[in-house]
Amino acid sequence: MNPVAPNPVLGVGLHAIGALFAATCYTPQKKVKGWSWQSYWITQASFCWFLLPIIGAWLTIPDLLAVLHEAPTSAMRNSFLLGAAYGVGGTAFGISIRYIGFSLTYAIAVGLSSVLGTLIPPLVKGTLADILHKPGAGWVLAGIVVGVLGIAGAGWAGWLKEKDLTAQKSRGDFSLMKGLLLSLLAGVLSAVYGFALEAGAPIADVASAHGAGVFRGNVVYIFSNTGAFLTTAIYCLWLHARHRTIGELVELPAGSEKNVLPVNFVMAAVTGLLWYGQFFFYNLGHVRLGEKFAFTSWAIHMIMLVLFSNLMGVLLREWRQCRRLTHTTVGLALVVLVAAVLLLTYGNHLGDLTPK
Repeated sequence: MNPVAPNPVLGVGLHAIGALFAATCYTPQKKVKGWSWQSYWITQASFCWFLLPIIGAWLTIPDLLAVLHEAPTSAMRNSFLLGAAYGVGGTAFGISIRYIGFSLTYAIAVGLSSVLGTLIPPLVKGTLADILHKPGAGWVLAGIVVGVLGIAGAGWAGWLKEKDLTAQKSRGDFSLMKGLLLSLLAGVLSAVYGFALEAGAPIADVASAHGAGVFRGNVVYIFSNTGAFLTTAIYCLWLHARHRTIGELVELPAGSEKNVLPVNFVMAAVTGLLWYGQFFFYNLGHVRLGEKFAFTSWAIHMIMLVLFSNLMGVLLREWRQCRRLTHTTVGLALVVLVAAVLLLTYGNHLGDLTPK
């Protein structure tokens, strides 16, 4: 049972903070030098998917060891396994970018994840029909649909941007079929993270009984995130073995500045902190949406993530060399994404006004 008083407006605001963290979490990668992708990825994953979830739960969950002892084993196992599947999705996302570019991968994977991660959990539990008959449900559904359209528009704008900036370059590794298949896989498995949090709800209920309050969901990350870390670590270690790059973690290749190695670890740690921060605030926002439309948390997070990612690009002037058509497209996409957030917020607000 969730004892936290619903406050949808505050909940959406906290989701916005988490989404802002998510939109900026990989910017420190630009400062990393002398490392292969797998060195950076396994290091930041060690922070965001292993160390920080344990530390965060230890600091915010009263009687953590007792909570873990009392929590259902099945909930811990299912959350871990679903988190492991999410880790595979994250890897597929990264590989897909190489074949069809960041923007198309983002639009397909995040758009699919937004829909599946929002609608399938209540569908599986058999509560979707009841939810759709509640006051505000129409606004919520409209928000989800408009959000997917906004994500698609942002993806189209990104594709135009990539076309503008690479008009004189070769296609490189571009492969539409490979990229589409991988981005679809990434979208499906990324949505599984929402299922991992849902599967861990009984653990959070035990944490609530021990006085965890608004931090109740932090205990679930111990299982969902470590599952993602396991599959990610396996893939990164395989890449290290294949390319013989594991030594980069203790000594950079000849010719690289030695004082860069500590900077690499700091940048990876900052990445991990920002990534973990997105779900720290995701949980704080989720518990304040109330029970009626709590399932919209995933959609709100995904839509805001795309919104802030594109706003950051505009603020950093990443679109300055693009055509007017591209500028217009991204501007319209941002307006649509803002409209989606407002629709979802209003729908949640109407649901909160109705008698319990």
